[in-house]
Amino acid sequence: MTDSTKMPDDQLENQLEEMIAESDTGGRHPTNPISIKILFLVPLIWTLFQLWIASPLPYILNFGLFNGNETRSIHLAFAIFLAYTAFPTFRSSPRDYIPIQDWIAALVAAFCAAYIYLFAAELADRPGSPTRTDMVVAIAGMVLLLEATRRVLGPALMIVAGIILVYTFGGPYMPDVIAHKGASLSKAMSHFWLGSEGVFGVALSVSTDTVFLFVLFGALLERAGAGNYFIKVAFSLLGHMKGGPAKAAVVSSAMTGLISGSSIANVVTTGTFTIPLMKRVGFKPTKAAAVEVASSTNGQLMPPIMGAAAFLMVEYVGVSFAEVVKAAFLPAFVSYIALVYIVHLEAMKADLKGLPRRITSAQLLLSLVTIILGVIVIAFIMSYGLNFLKAMLGDNWLLGAGVLMLVAYFYLLYVAAGVPPLDHPDKEMTELPLPGPTAKSGLYFLLPILVLIGCMVEKLSAGVAAFWATIAMMAIIITHRPLLAMFRRHGDTSAAATQGFGDLSDGLVAGARNMITIGVATAAAGIVVGGVTLTGIGQVMTEFVEFVSGGNLLIMLLFTAIISLLLGLGLPTTANYIVVSTLMAPVIVTLGAQSGLIVPLLAVHMFVFYFGILADDTPPVGLAAYAGAAIAKSDPVKTGMQGFVYDIRTAILPFMFIFNTELLMFGVETWWHMALVWFATIAGMLAFSAATQGFMLVKNRIWETVLLVFAAFVFMQPNYFMEKIAPSFEIVPATQVFSVAETIPEGEELRMVTRGENLVDGKIVTQTVVLPLGPKADGEQRLADAGLVLIEENGKILVDDLMFGTPAEKLGLGGKDKSLGTKVDLGWEILEVYRPTNAPAKHWIYLPAMLLVGLIIMMQRRRREKSNAIATATT
Repeated sequence: MTDSTKMPDDQLENQLEEMIAESDTGGRHPTNPISIKILFLVPLIWTLFQLWIASPLPYILNFGLFNGNETRSIHLAFAIFLAYTAFPTFRSSPRDYIPIQDWIAALVAAFCAAYIYLFAAELADRPGSPTRTDMVVAIAGMVLLLEATRRVLGPALMIVAGIILVYTFGGPYMPDVIAHKGASLSKAMSHFWLGSEGVFGVALSVSTDTVFLFVLFGALLERAGAGNYFIKVAFSLLGHMKGGPAKAAVVSSAMTGLISGSSIANVVTTGTFTIPLMKRVGFKPTKAAAVEVASSTNGQLMPPIMGAAAFLMVEYVGVSFAEVVKAAFLPAFVSYIALVYIVHLEAMKADLKGLPRRITSAQLLLSLVTIILGVIVIAFIMSYGLNFLKAMLGDNWLLGAGVLMLVAYFYLLYVAAGVPPLDHPDKEMTELPLPGPTAKSGLYFLLPILVLIGCMVEKLSAGVAAFWATIAMMAIIITHRPLLAMFRRHGDTSAAATQGFGDLSDGLVAGARNMITIGVATAAAGIVVGGVTLTGIGQVMTEFVEFVSGGNLLIMLLFTAIISLLLGLGLPTTANYIVVSTLMAPVIVTLGAQSGLIVPLLAVHMFVFYFGILADDTPPVGLAAYAGAAIAKSDPVKTGMQGFVYDIRTAILPFMFIFNTELLMFGVETWWHMALVWFATIAGMLAFSAATQGFMLVKNRIWETVLLVFAAFVFMQPNYFMEKIAPSFEIVPATQVFSVAETIPEGEELRMVTRGENLVDGKIVTQTVVLPLGPKADGEQRLADAGLVLIEENGKILVDDLMFGTPAEKLGLGGKDKSLGTKVDLGWEILEVYRPTNAPAKHWIYLPAMLLVGLIIMMQRRRREKSNAIATATT
């Protein structure tokens, strides 16, 4: 890496652009006109294809219909073609032209990927019996995919996939603990390439159906100028505070996370503007870069538009995207609140000031209140407006919603035309922009986001929601410049319209090029997923992790976090998530149940997702840290270390929500309950941040830091101490299961300890399960209504039947004979039952934690006042 501290600004800018290109869109910039046109037209055609298959037009016109296997095949063909043409073979390879061997590899690889589509009918006639041609294509495709993976993502994922392939073929020769019967070349290639279990599996399906449209949506938002708008709004509201540019950097990076799923792109987009301003108000270069890196890597956590891994989570966990967003919002929000607070503490320690402001505090407060009220009004309209339209217009409500959206667009454009346009993003900021005019200048950028949220409120799929939001964004990117020129009555509207179409084409191409890495990564990660299903390595991982952890869930989670961080040194977040969640998520759920802790699958996947993102700024390889260091002209390793220190507050959140699932909104039914959880989580995270910074109002004493960590733990894990003081359950014999079931309130769960034979390996396991119960009735009837039929034999309570399609079927207490489609009696036994007690709510433990933090604040305030008095006296 070149020393950025001695680099001219133009050379630095070129290096940053090259860094983004190498990691996201390819570092090759050919000068040959034909190559230039191909690298423009192929991504454009790819984008148009994705829009076509996502639209209702194929069904309306009954033309251009593709099934899932065909769309995945075409999707990968585009991605792998661009991987060979846009990404050079090595760093030393030519970048100003595409060598002939790369053209050949690109065409052959695209053909191998498209083979599933081109010969779909023939392959359907011979499932599991590949011809010699099929085998040649599959082997060539696998080799070329691995090479494309190396070019685009580096060697890490290629090595992981290669190890899985070696393990697949070498199973009989492995040590006994990991041995399996192996697979023939024919079976493996049918599984990995010609079927839908490997390369063309779930991960590539999500990339095709959902992720592409969200990435395209973000690219269009950025091209329209939304990124610059978000940055300027953040600075107008926060730039005057202590360390204001750093606080604005955090908020703008959170909003930029709506646009980009790339940590490096986030750093460069906002960092080229924010890092110099942070340095100007007194931040050291390392800390300025670290703040930007920490906030940019966390951008992928912020709903409603999260990284590609979030959409994979929908498929792997089997929940809606709205549920993922609901679970992700509080941890992401709290993480950013804590980072703003950390910046505030850094500013207080160094006595840093903000940028000079142009309005009074009262005017700023009025602007802030107006913006907040506007958000509340919009949320209210989104929540109740659609229902009102349905009631008023019936089947024509969608047309009414479109008309209202159009009216709102013209009105917001008229408002934006009445304020000065925003400065160019590269222009140096000498004074803070005014909050009111700045906010008004781009409110119309929020309309496509509202379309996205509205579609999700209507329970449309994430892909369909992204399609309509993208269509709205395309309309805006074409029309907003000429309409603004018309409303302002100056400027060339025809030139503005031409620029709008240019922005649209550039955005469509940029969206596709941003998808190269994700398309290749999801395909290559499919090799890992296919290897797990083909070899049964998942069960081996369960036994290995159980052996290493001794069955201790906390050690198991630490092990998973370390694996995620290590793999994240070489894998992008998406591939890292696929690999680790495939191997570790089922293990954690299974072993957690065996140790008596019910861990929701979504919580485990969120855990892996978080640590995959944190790897982007983990030294010594975190590329986001290198990008931030290049801008700040600081040491990249020190920047990465400082960024990781700031991210400790994010690293503890996954551990907290595994043991306290209320942080993911599980079991939170009322507004009061939700407000209490939010308050406690924010208070706990702020206390933890003050502890890690060693500073609150003044420098902490050691015992104050210890007490702050203790208070943070109480706020975020209230049940740990309350269960010791007043347990919420008492364990009773299984024979009381019917009487306990009768007392459980409607809609709540019955918790039981069970023992039986594991269907996978035939071992006898003990695990804790929960069964949701319906309306009040006698215990036996309520259990039967939930699908669980129990009988008593010789003083034992045994599982007699699990009704198909009921909650009881999901408990894992029975199996199904796949050949017969019938239930298999595994002889599961209920060992113990958890009976609820009249213990006080666990949230009462918040009171002593609040008093503890209040005591520390009071003592530190006295020390600060005393210090100020002494300083005043000496002056």
